[in-house]
Amino acid sequence: MRPIAVFAAGVVAAAGLAACGGGDDSGGSGSGPGYNAGNQAQVNKSDKKGGTLKFGDSDDWDSPDPGNTYYAFSQNFARLYGRGLTTFKPAAGKESLEVVPDLATDMGQSSDGGKTWTYKLRTGVKYDDGSTVTSKDVKYAVERSNYTKELQLGPKYFKQYLVDNKPAYKGPYEDKSDEGLKSIETPDDQTIVFHLNTPFQEFDYLVAMSQTMPVPKAKDTGTKYETAIVSSGPYKVDNYTRGKSMTLSRNPNWNQSTDPIRKALPDKIEVQVKQNADDIDQRLLAGSLDMDIAGVGVQSGTQPKVLTPEQKPYVDNPVQGFLRFMSLNQHVKPLDNKHCRVAVQYATDKVAAQTAYGGPLAGGDVATTVLPPSVDGYTKFDLYPQKQAENGGLDEATVAKAKQELQACGKPDGFSTKISARSDRPKEVAMAEAIQQSLAKVGIKVSIVQYPAGDYFNKYVGVPKYVHEHGIGMMIMAWAADWPTGYGFLAQIVHGDAIKPSGGNNLAEMDDPAVNKGLDDAIANPDKAARMKAYGEVDKLVMGTAMEVPLVYAKALMYRPKRVTNAGITYSYGGMYDYLNMGVE
Repeated sequence: MRPIAVFAAGVVAAAGLAACGGGDDSGGSGSGPGYNAGNQAQVNKSDKKGGTLKFGDSDDWDSPDPGNTYYAFSQNFARLYGRGLTTFKPAAGKESLEVVPDLATDMGQSSDGGKTWTYKLRTGVKYDDGSTVTSKDVKYAVERSNYTKELQLGPKYFKQYLVDNKPAYKGPYEDKSDEGLKSIETPDDQTIVFHLNTPFQEFDYLVAMSQTMPVPKAKDTGTKYETAIVSSGPYKVDNYTRGKSMTLSRNPNWNQSTDPIRKALPDKIEVQVKQNADDIDQRLLAGSLDMDIAGVGVQSGTQPKVLTPEQKPYVDNPVQGFLRFMSLNQHVKPLDNKHCRVAVQYATDKVAAQTAYGGPLAGGDVATTVLPPSVDGYTKFDLYPQKQAENGGLDEATVAKAKQELQACGKPDGFSTKISARSDRPKEVAMAEAIQQSLAKVGIKVSIVQYPAGDYFNKYVGVPKYVHEHGIGMMIMAWAADWPTGYGFLAQIVHGDAIKPSGGNNLAEMDDPAVNKGLDDAIANPDKAARMKAYGEVDKLVMGTAMEVPLVYAKALMYRPKRVTNAGITYSYGGMYDYLNMGVE
């Protein structure tokens, strides 16, 4: 569900509307900061140091290695132990959309029409072992994350856009030379220069991803690096045991004078993984846990509990910037036939899917486009309009359109396939069940297959070979932008270059020449207004293929326990709480 950012005044306006329409903003009779207070500002502000900040996760990371990860919560959390060239401002509301310098002293200096980007690094930044961070470590981090066959879980933007992507550089595990990529220059220890094969007007956003967090070559242990991460941030990773936990403590060599954006408040940070989702909610309410690290909101059974007058002041209901949707794999028969895909578009009861996930308040608004309204470039349209019958379910006209498309694809009686969901996310499984029931009404029989979130993309739905061999025609996922533009939202889920042997997010395996060209042309265009218009047009092309079924523009009921300080919703990480400066009373 990869995920990261959302954009524009639209998300802030939407969040404000949610606050106005969500009930008593004063939070009823409780004594907390107020319902939806965290949507626009960090609440319970404090600079108090000390204590242990405790997180829970219903599954596990894809990987906590900053160069081999993609989940939004992982990008958010990794900033505690790593520093990218830039990052998103630790704030709430509109401010959280701003990209700011981090390891770099300033934003990138662009030349050659946007094909060359230069960054200067801060001096005196040290790893937890006391050694000094250099530009060569940033270069190495990009090489290992984008060019090795071992690390496949993160995006491959750099591989796609750096000049010498052809002939293919094999990455530092195969190419042992000190030179590495010629397209990344490090003329001195504080300077790094990226040479691109085409203008890339949003490069400052790209280098905010965790792949630019420095890695010293001598300390890299490949896929085992996740258990021995070298920290450039205020916390060092004391221990990570997959399937169990992660513990962090202070990096003794971190210096506040080199880091103007981090407060480093807790003494320790603990993450327990593979925890039952409902148990996480109960522990949040009981005060024995501080945060659900995945940032997906409380479960259906907990929602009434957090909306009581006593608890509501500790709840936020943001428009998250995630799209929850279903990808239809074009290589799994009969979904290789566009008419069969269009039949699914009409027969998927989106209101039922919305209700299953939590309704308008905790699920979100019914979606008709891939770009959510909160992303700059969004255009409102609906290529496959549905209507509800008076007694619920799809009306006769909508069902008739689905049956007509089944006839056109040579499957008048329907067909059978599989639909996937993440086993540790009960609301997603419920959504799959609702879709299963609505498709059955036109003869499309789907069986549900469930996989754990931590391995969902790298072992199952993001592995084309596995999908084809197991006949998984439909896959539910959620997505937020890698950075706050239409390109940052669309590229990794619809561009043909994003198809990977594992860890992929283009689950439909879409490789449409018009879609690819539309995105490539837009990112090279220095005219921002023209870029944003182009993203809306690409969205229409994507929906025209019928390979993506938008379900809901996500909302969630987010709970911030009383003792948590500096809790505010960051829209740059999909509408979860910003973890960077969080503390405990």
